[in-house]
Amino acid sequence: MNTLQQRILNEAVYIGNGIIKVDGFLNHQIDPQLMTEFGREFVRLFKIHGVRSITKILTVGISGIAPALAVAQELNIPMVFARKQRSITMIEGCYQAAAMSRTGGKIVQLSVSREYMSQADRVVLIDDFLATGETIRALAEIINQSRASLLGVGCVLEKVFEEGREKLSHLNVPLISLARLNVLDNRVIIAEQN
Repeated sequence: MNTLQQRILNEAVYIGNGIIKVDGFLNHQIDPQLMTEFGREFVRLFKIHGVRSITKILTVGISGIAPALAVAQELNIPMVFARKQRSITMIEGCYQAAAMSRTGGKIVQLSVSREYMSQADRVVLIDDFLATGETIRALAEIINQSRASLLGVGCVLEKVFEEGREKLSHLNVPLISLARLNVLDNRVIIAEQN
């Protein structure tokens, strides 16, 4: 993932309050070739950790969709994204869990239609960032409500200074991040991988 590290070093900006801006390749403008590389790398790393027979990828809209779709394409399986507002099209009902949105600054109610998640599913969560762990915790709660099996968690970038990894240790699944970030003197630096 040398390309990702170069993009981080060249483009990532710490804007304060724990927020790292990577809009040029991940959160606003999407680099499709880089997303394809993310998909391959996540699949490779999950295989190393013994994660197999995945039936579904789950993420949250909007920023998690691009990397989650890349993983789903690599595995040729469906991807589902949790909506931040319940849609009127969720006529079969939905699973819901609340999470604090760091960039939105408010609590959001994540919703997944009951049509697209069931106890037969073997799910991997993919998101753009791992920070406080709130979003991943809420997605894991949705998986639990559906009685599906959570097999692993993958995040493109992990902000180690927010300690989300530690807060998610109770999930007892592999937690993979493609790059771990820290902030030193208001600069984004790449931290040592686990």
